[in-house]
Amino acid sequence: MSGIALLFFIFLPIYYPQNLVNNNPVLPTKPCQQQPSITHKTLSTTTQCNMSAMNIFILLFVSLVSYPVTDKVTSLPEQPPVQFKQHSGYITVNVSHHRNLFYYFVEAEVDPPSKPVVLWLHGGPGCSAVGEAAFSQHGPFLVTSKGLIKNPNSWNREANMLYLDSPAGVGFSYSENMSDYLFLNDAFAARDHLAFLQLWFSKYSDFRTNDFFIAGESYAGHFAPQLAHLILQTKSEFNLKGIAIGNPLLEFDTDFNASTDFLWQHGVISESTYEMLNNECSYPTIKKQIRATGELSTSCAKVNLQMETEINANTDTFDILADVCPVPPETRAGVKTNVCIRDDSIAYLNRKDVRKALHAKLVGVKAWSSCSPVLVYDFQNLENPTISLLGTLVKSGVRVLAYSGDQDSVIPFIGTRSLINGLAKDLGLNVTRHHQVWFHGTQVAGWTQVYGDILTFATVRGAGHSTPLAQPERSLEMMKAFWKGKPLPKRPPFPIKD
Repeated sequence: MSGIALLFFIFLPIYYPQNLVNNNPVLPTKPCQQQPSITHKTLSTTTQCNMSAMNIFILLFVSLVSYPVTDKVTSLPEQPPVQFKQHSGYITVNVSHHRNLFYYFVEAEVDPPSKPVVLWLHGGPGCSAVGEAAFSQHGPFLVTSKGLIKNPNSWNREANMLYLDSPAGVGFSYSENMSDYLFLNDAFAARDHLAFLQLWFSKYSDFRTNDFFIAGESYAGHFAPQLAHLILQTKSEFNLKGIAIGNPLLEFDTDFNASTDFLWQHGVISESTYEMLNNECSYPTIKKQIRATGELSTSCAKVNLQMETEINANTDTFDILADVCPVPPETRAGVKTNVCIRDDSIAYLNRKDVRKALHAKLVGVKAWSSCSPVLVYDFQNLENPTISLLGTLVKSGVRVLAYSGDQDSVIPFIGTRSLINGLAKDLGLNVTRHHQVWFHGTQVAGWTQVYGDILTFATVRGAGHSTPLAQPERSLEMMKAFWKGKPLPKRPPFPIKD
């Protein structure tokens, strides 16, 4: 997979033929204002409200009568025995369109009432939180070619984990109105996320007063702060404490150019390619090309092909130091990180017995996919920077953690670090913890800097775009500290002898 930077070149001629920059606000000022109405070519806007009073009543009634019997997961196929509870099923966020979002909720292993609820939103946009995160990264089980094994670094050791497939059309989530899949945008997704939470917390009211966090990676750099901002705007009664976003897309211009710098600095692309990319295909240059002709220049297209050749299809741009799948079966058992876990999870979630156990179904597609084959996302939303939303959250007292695996070339840490540092300066936040290492056990787990004891940037050493894949222990250590409002460990638990 070539990542957001390379995908940009593919999608650019399709999604940027006319108006390159969308200057409209990402989120409405009122929860029922400016709902999207979809035509066959583009998005128009009408003033209507998905969540009318009657709609809300119906949704609440349907949700409440279905819990807890229908959503309780008694056991998954080939699951090892566990003591914690699992739930999964659908929340209807739009009755008239039969738009249903699928969730998988795993209660904390110990004392769930005292542990935070963490909503995980995945990236893409259009990739499954259930498949890409719950069964591949930090859920209670990991999928192998032989079935499920218990994840020793599951995040439900410290939190109640809520994984949401969104928007509709992703994973097991679906709509019976196919127009919902056309030119989806960030505002549409944020409203559905909020509607989901309102109904979910009504359904699982025992968790309503728990500390609440929103987390995610990649395009969740849009989803998470936009949802948190909407929660604040609507004064929703959730106990929102913070958001944590991994290798997040925050400002496309900065992140796009950082990708080129990272590839060159790590010796992945040549000096000549790097120079041509900066001269012919920098982000401002690309915008001018598209505005003028509607397509990339010949020289830019040529250097893009040259870059792809140098990167090579056998390089994982999401983790440039990782091996890629397939790995010979005889060597997989000895590899610490299962680089084929994505393929294993796809096979597992396509089993009928697994879908039955999860109360899931396939609607409008023949097979489950980790990333949606049916969504048409409005990629002009890529250009909507969300870094300013992080500032709004910080000023409202919401803690923010932006973390990066230091081997990701798609959204590299160098861009995120620059954006967070610039935001801290704009907010007038003092550095309360200067740049320093943080530890997991006796090993350096990464580097971190904290601003105003509310805004944190951290790297995870030896990780890529999805930090728990390569560094599950370090990722759990980092999240545990964040949820508890504690600093990352700045020294090993005991002195290291020379």
